[in-house]
Amino acid sequence: MAIIGTLRSKMGTWVVVFVFVAITAFILGDLFSGNSSILSWGRNSVGEIGGKEISNDEYQAAIQEQETNYRLNFGREPGEREMLGIRQQAWDLLVARYAIFPEFKKVGVTVTNDEVVDMIVGKNIDQNVKQAFTNQETGEFDRARVSAYLNELKTPPSADNPQAQSMWQEQRVRWDLFEKNLVPSRERIKYENLLLKSNYVTAAEAEREYHMATDVAEVKYVYVPYYAVSDSAAVVKDSDLSEYYNKNKERYKTEATRDIKYVAVQVTASATDSAAVKEDLARDVAEFKNASEDSVYAASRSEGENPYGKYNIGSLPAFINKEDLVKGNVIGPFLDGDIYKVVKVSDVTTDTVSSARARHILIKWTDTSDAAKAAAKEQARNILKDIKNGADFAAKAAEFGTDGTKTRGGDLGWFSTGAMVKPFENAVFAAGKTGLLSDVVETDFGYHIIDVTNTKTNTAYELAIIERQIAPSDATINEAYRKAETFANDLSGVSDFEARAKEQGLTVLEARNVSAGDRRIGTIGEARQIVQWLFRDAKKGKVSQFDLQDQNVVVVMTGEISKGYKPLEMVKEDITPAVRNEVKGKQIIEKLNGLKGSLEEIATGFGSDANVYSSSDLKLSSNAMPTVGFDPQAVGLAFSLENGKRSKAFAGENGVVLIEMQNKTIAPNIEDLSIYRNQIEQNIQGRAGFSIGEALKEQADIVDKRYKFNY
Repeated sequence: MAIIGTLRSKMGTWVVVFVFVAITAFILGDLFSGNSSILSWGRNSVGEIGGKEISNDEYQAAIQEQETNYRLNFGREPGEREMLGIRQQAWDLLVARYAIFPEFKKVGVTVTNDEVVDMIVGKNIDQNVKQAFTNQETGEFDRARVSAYLNELKTPPSADNPQAQSMWQEQRVRWDLFEKNLVPSRERIKYENLLLKSNYVTAAEAEREYHMATDVAEVKYVYVPYYAVSDSAAVVKDSDLSEYYNKNKERYKTEATRDIKYVAVQVTASATDSAAVKEDLARDVAEFKNASEDSVYAASRSEGENPYGKYNIGSLPAFINKEDLVKGNVIGPFLDGDIYKVVKVSDVTTDTVSSARARHILIKWTDTSDAAKAAAKEQARNILKDIKNGADFAAKAAEFGTDGTKTRGGDLGWFSTGAMVKPFENAVFAAGKTGLLSDVVETDFGYHIIDVTNTKTNTAYELAIIERQIAPSDATINEAYRKAETFANDLSGVSDFEARAKEQGLTVLEARNVSAGDRRIGTIGEARQIVQWLFRDAKKGKVSQFDLQDQNVVVVMTGEISKGYKPLEMVKEDITPAVRNEVKGKQIIEKLNGLKGSLEEIATGFGSDANVYSSSDLKLSSNAMPTVGFDPQAVGLAFSLENGKRSKAFAGENGVVLIEMQNKTIAPNIEDLSIYRNQIEQNIQGRAGFSIGEALKEQADIVDKRYKFNY
């Protein structure tokens, strides 16, 4: 028995050792197998919301849900531009699911099935349902249509009609998605109302709002701006910076960010590229002249959106001269911006739409009385008389015109039928020759003095236009890439980066506080690749090259901040001006305290930078004082004074003030403060929805790691 006991005792130890060795071997084998589940742990995570790790699979499912919504709403697949918004919507959906919706449950906010029915066919119809089932003729909500629609969704069409089945299935999906969102949207409203209804505006708060808006003070004050003390005389010590930083640390709370410097080598078409496009387009000219179907030929050769169209003289493209508008004529190739164009005049026809060109001087009446109209008409006729006697029309338009055309001599440009009010249009279109009309023309706008610069024409031109964008060739693209590659080769560190940029004549630009969710950076524009690199692989001093759409960008990371608070060293440059103002304020206050007498005598004793100002209608709600500018503390200081009393010198936002209360008028008490109570309640409600959502998100401690993937 003793032997068996000993064996049992020893066996326990050996079992523990054996299990430990086995587990160790298993772990090591997994680590070195190349498919380690341990090493890959967390690699599939796109972030964390409210303590919940969000897998890439779940994120993808949310994206697919939003894609489905997009297809149902727009009837097409989303492009890459739309996908940017869809991915963000999917992330916001997950934030709502794990950061916001759980809070509804905590306080007992629920939406019952009966409430859902009520939102669809009951007394409290959801606004989206109302909008979808409103009778267009009567403008009334049609409850019967809702019931009929829901009944149709209950029974699928016959299998013999696949098209009807497909439409039914799409409608079914649409409704399911809509119904799915009814509950959380109603829960959100309930939750917000729960918080909003807990707000109560006291009589004291309403009274304070009333006095802030109606109490008036007449004050006189000495103001000394901080620039009265030179920067060199205001020495900022490290202890001052540290004290200011610790006092205002919450201002420097931050998410994880990165700082970079970069150079961009633009990929722009060269003169050779331009010549190649022109040469290529020139080869089309002969074929274009002989083409029997101009619209078909232009559409097959052009990169433009409008290869064929009808134009009148007023809508002709600016690059076409009227004398070239002969049927069959081919104009070009010529350069319009960065596009080469060839235009063929397919036909010259007579249109039902008329066009003309004129300039005018509009004289408006001051009111609609007969006397005012008569005075305006007389003024207009006198101006017309002066022009007939040789006065310059454009000069008179600039002097007397009352609409936007006065700055361009009254010129209205070409206009077509229907563009102008009828009396004006009739007068211009009736003119048989160019020149000044004999009398003024009355419209609803006033009296017009009109000079017809081009008489009415009904000529229309059918134009076929071939457009070719001047784009960089492969050789140009490769050259830009090689230039960036040569610059980036063997670079290490920020100083090396800056030195080589200077040596090669490249401009170094900087972008600070780039966050993980950013898609655009500084002058680069769309730069998600760079953001992903910054948060996945980069470290301070590391350099990388990126081939973006129209530029090659070389980037060096210059700094990083972890989530939390920016360190003092990083914000020192930003806070130094504020700290320097504090030092200046102490010096100014010390000097003012040593002066006696009236405010004028104190200002004179201080020097030319000190001046005395006054305000006769200062209110607490204004938050600003004349010349001093925005300074709510200075305003509060003023209202704390009794009549005839003077404050101590106070360092405010922009300088030091020394205030003397001349007279303070306190508004009489009133019984009905409902207006002011309502104002406070409206302000609370106006910002409540956004504030509640942001507070819940902040509490959830959201970590966005989508940069790890190509999102």
